[in-house]
Amino acid sequence: MTAALRALRRRILTPALSSTSLEVRGFRRKDPEAQELLETIGRSFLEGYGQIVEAPDPQAAEPRLEAVPRRFRGFAYEGAAMGCSIMDALPGSGGRRLSGLLAGRGGAHTYMAYIGVGWAMARLPRMLHPDVQETDPLLRWLILDGYGFHQAYFHTDRYVHGQHRERKLPWPQDQASYAHRAVDQGIGRALWFVGGTDVNAVLALAGAFAPARRGDLLSGVGLAATYAGGAGADELRRLRDGAGEHRPQLLQGSAFAAEARERAGLTEPHTRLATEVLCGVEPPEAARVCRETRPGASDRVDTPAYETWRQRIAGALVSGGRC
Repeated sequence: MTAALRALRRRILTPALSSTSLEVRGFRRKDPEAQELLETIGRSFLEGYGQIVEAPDPQAAEPRLEAVPRRFRGFAYEGAAMGCSIMDALPGSGGRRLSGLLAGRGGAHTYMAYIGVGWAMARLPRMLHPDVQETDPLLRWLILDGYGFHQAYFHTDRYVHGQHRERKLPWPQDQASYAHRAVDQGIGRALWFVGGTDVNAVLALAGAFAPARRGDLLSGVGLAATYAGGAGADELRRLRDGAGEHRPQLLQGSAFAAEARERAGLTEPHTRLATEVLCGVEPPEAARVCRETRPGASDRVDTPAYETWRQRIAGALVSGGRC
C-alpha cells in the first residue's frame, strides 16, 4: 500500500479530535489546567492510534510513538494497541500488528496495550473481536477494563449517570463471573475524566453506584489519579479520606499505576505525589509491591489470579501502615 493510501486510511479510521473535548463530552471542567491535561491525554491516544493505522507496520510507527512527551507516551501506546487490534480484525491483515507492537518498544507498555485492546473490542462487531484466549491469562482482564472505560467515556449518560450494567459481556462465558468487576474498574478510571479530576465530583459520581460496585470503581479512580494526574496534594488527601472503607482498593489502583509507569520508564512528578499521598510510598516502592505480590503459575487460588493479585497489593499497602 502506498503512503498516500495509508494516509487516507488514517483519515477514514481515526476518530475526530473533537471527540476528546471535555465540552463535547459534557465532562466537568474543573479549571483550564485540568481541562488541557485531559484533552492532551485524549489527543495523545488518538495520535498513537493514527500512527499505527498509517504506518506499514508497528516498527515503522515506533519513532513517532517514542517522540510523544513522557507524560503522555503511555496513552499513545494505548491508542496504538487499539489501532493494531482494529487493523488485525480487517480481512487480509494477517492479524500480526498487536503482537508486533508488543514485540518492540510497545512491550514496555503491556498494561496500557491490553487496555487499548478493550477499546477496539468496544468498537468492533463481536465476530471480529480479538481472541482473548491468546492473551496473558493474568493481564487479560485489563481488556475489559479498557472496554469499561470506553463505554463510560463515550456513553456517559448510560454507564455513569445511569449506572448501567450489561447483562452479557463480550467475554468467554466460563470466565463471566468476574467480568463485570473488571469492567467497573475501567468505568472507575473514566470517572476521573468525567469528573474533570475534581475529587468531590468524582467521589459523588462513584457514590451514586450500588455499594457493591464502589470498591472496583475506586480502584479505577486511584489508577487514573496516579497515572494521568491532575490533582494536588490536598485534593489527593480528600480522595484518600473520601474513599472510606474502599481505601484499600483505591491504594491498589494507585500502586498499579505506579508499576505501569515505572515499568515503562515514564514516572513523572505527579506519579510520585499521588503514591506518596495515597499509598505512603514513592513509585518504585509501590511498583515493587505489585511485582512481589504477582501470582505465579504455580499459585493455587480460588478467585481469578488477577483479583488475587489486586487483593495482595491492597493488603500489603494497608498492612504496611503507611497510608
